Amino acid sequence: MRLSVPGQVEGAFRWLGRQQLLLPFCLVALTGLSWLFLIDLARRMDAPGGMLEMAMEGMPMPWTLRDALLSFAMWSVMMVGMMLPSALPMMLLYQKTLGRRLPEGQRSLATGLFCSAYVLVWSLFSLAATLLQWLLDQFALLDFEMRSQSLWLAASLLLGAGLYQFFPAKQACLQRCRSPLQFLLGYWRPGPAGAWRMGMAHGLYCLGCCWALMGLLFVGGLMNLLWVALLGAYVLLEKYLPGGQWLSKAGGVALILWGLLVLHGA
Repeated sequence: MRLSVPGQVEGAFRWLGRQQLLLPFCLVALTGLSWLFLIDLARRMDAPGGMLEMAMEGMPMPWTLRDALLSFAMWSVMMVGMMLPSALPMMLLYQKTLGRRLPEGQRSLATGLFCSAYVLVWSLFSLAATLLQWLLDQFALLDFEMRSQSLWLAASLLLGAGLYQFFPAKQACLQRCRSPLQFLLGYWRPGPAGAWRMGMAHGLYCLGCCWALMGLLFVGGLMNLLWVALLGAYVLLEKYLPGGQWLSKAGGVALILWGLLVLHGA
């Protein structure tokens, strides 16, 4: 059994009562706050005397613990802003399903655990991304906009992401992300512990679908918010646009061609 995604989202909102509207409100607000944080961070970096100006003047900026924590916070907030919109239909459908199975107090706990587990997966990814950023910075492979200044690195990221679009693992994860109802039918676990396990499972499928695309942030620049928004929009369309699997493969072809062009220039 499979429903169209617009039908799933519309049905989820139709079923929600006034009290249940708290979840989508919080998720939308969290997404908005994430983007406000990123916009403010980009503004501060680009301000006179900011990090970008210091880097362009050749001033050394060795990493400190504070820098690492700020970088981790930036990645975490960025992942929330990019990935929560595509997870919203799943979370709404899960909340509605709980409404028929659990009393209100347990329902709120289970919903919170499900969402927290999903965010935890992407927080762990953010930690790995921070370590990768530090490593690339140590080898002087990133410019002052945190974008690859190595054509070989950029080509590798583009080709890797493009090829991964055709991997069976990518398509399997994408299929589960595109079908929230099928995910619930196949992975339902009762109670708070089950909510945590389901949230982790959904987060891991989402990560398996999108991790290679996130590497493209080093191609366009971490503080290039237009590039961040375009990647986030592509992830959303790939998951929920009718024919999104074809969009996934078309994107793979485009990334491979782009990577070959960069490689030719190297």
